[in-house]
Amino acid sequence: MAKKGKSKKKLEVLHLVCEETGDYNYTIRKKSGGEKLKVKKYSPRLRKHTMHNEKKK
Repeated sequence: MAKKGKSKKKLEVLHLVCEETGDYNYTIRKKSGGEKLKVKKYSPRLRKHTMHNEKKK
């Protein structure tokens, strides 16, 4: 049976972009709304960890 009264938020496909090189290194699925994600992730081009920002393509 379907649940009543609950609204489903759709998942968006977002990309994590390196601040230093501008490369789209990671793809994530996240519920819409909320703050933009800022995460320190590995950049293969620079071979070190850099800050990555959330961006819609």
